[in-house]
Amino acid sequence: MPLVRRLCVFAGCLLALAGCGSGGSFEPQVSAVEPLLIQYGKKATIYVGGIHLNADMVADFGAGCTSPSYAESSSPTLAILNCTVATVGELGLTLRTAAGKVLAQTSFNVPAPRVALTTAVGSITLELDPLAAPKSVDNFLAYVSAGFYKDTLFHRVIPGFVIQAGGFNSGMVQKTDLNAPIALESDNGLSNLRGTVAMARTSAPDSATSQFFINLVDNLSLDYRSAASPGYAVFGRVISGLDVADAIAATPTSSVNGYADVPVTELPITVMVRLQ
Repeated sequence: MPLVRRLCVFAGCLLALAGCGSGGSFEPQVSAVEPLLIQYGKKATIYVGGIHLNADMVADFGAGCTSPSYAESSSPTLAILNCTVATVGELGLTLRTAAGKVLAQTSFNVPAPRVALTTAVGSITLELDPLAAPKSVDNFLAYVSAGFYKDTLFHRVIPGFVIQAGGFNSGMVQKTDLNAPIALESDNGLSNLRGTVAMARTSAPDSATSQFFINLVDNLSLDYRSAASPGYAVFGRVISGLDVADAIAATPTSSVNGYADVPVTELPITVMVRLQ
């Protein structure tokens, strides 16, 4: 039986039982907590079944899910709880009465966000690390959600170093950024090892926008060393398609419109989508 129907039937039975009692104010009782959607950076929907449920119940996620609130369509037997997921891994939830009595405690697993990009040579799947690099991940996912990366090129290809993408269309025409540059998060404990993905930037530390690169080898020289040598912020890693990255790296290059290391045959990202 589908989740919503199962909870509604369950809630309906409880309502019938509650109707047999006398009127007045009753303490909430929680009998079921079921998530509908739990994804990092997105609005979560959680169904809470029980009796005498009310908007005064406190939903405590810690810092893992922000701005919790109950939907207007909630009822005394089925509360619909919404919040914005701000963590990955274990997300704890404690439901309490307004007086502080614990009604229910549970936890959910939030998967790390994954993004897949497709090119003429194949697909690459990235897994992102919002715990280590929240600003970089949120910025990258915003560009993905906006469809910004469609038809952008792998415009800088250096074998034994990196492949870089996310800022130019066909003919090396630079795209206009959607958002302001973000603060550099290179001092986050992540290293520019083979297969990691990092934000590209100018010589100014806090200048990254849409462009990113995949490390083809262990590029330890790109890691954070000090404020004077801040390096580049790693925010994820390739979990499949590293061979595709290597194939892109093998593409012959030349100079185009003053830019070096540009593939002779254009290699656009035909689509980039979030998987989870």
